Amino acid sequence: MRVVIAEDDTLLREGLVLLLAGEGIEVAAAVDNADDFLAAVRAEQPDAAVVDVRLPPGFTDEGIAAAAAARREHPGLPVLVLSAYVEDSYATELLAGGADGVGYLLKERVGKVEQFLDALHRVVAGGTVMDPEVVSQLMVRRRADDPVRTLTPREREVLALMAEGLANPDIAGRLVVTETAVSKHIRNIFAKLGLAHGDTGHRRVLAVLAYLKS
Repeated sequence: MRVVIAEDDTLLREGLVLLLAGEGIEVAAAVDNADDFLAAVRAEQPDAAVVDVRLPPGFTDEGIAAAAAARREHPGLPVLVLSAYVEDSYATELLAGGADGVGYLLKERVGKVEQFLDALHRVVAGGTVMDPEVVSQLMVRRRADDPVRTLTPREREVLALMAEGLANPDIAGRLVVTETAVSKHIRNIFAKLGLAHGDTGHRRVLAVLAYLKS
């Protein structure tokens, strides 16, 4: 796997390089601003990108904008975005171009190496990974007419874990229930969110999008 990193904090950037190299992941480029990031993606054609939300010069949403631009130029480019804060608007902005191969994590997860690497691999595999803290805060910010409000507490738990990128067996293990029970909950979620029958994987992404965007 070849990765491009965009992170303005020198210590974190170099730490990411060392961490990934130690896992046998090649860092094709490690830069500190959005323009150099986009140039590196064009030149290196990486398998994935790890991008800080806030980059010079404005330190607002330059990283998100650059990640979105990179995905427009290179459709399907897996992107894992890192943020020091819970900013659900950034998560929804990132997902605007499609949820496949997208992740949003708080920077504190980088210190939890297994969680960070698991998130990166899930994104590269085409999954959608949202930080548990972002998911938690989104859960309490629902509109009164939000269809997610029609879900039972257990169904909300299942949908929240889906948003974190967990597969059915992992959800079953986390909730200490059977995979059959998880599948039933997911079918109910699809029905209540008005997702028509079709490709299950696609409906799963749509369910997560409904959860994050509403």
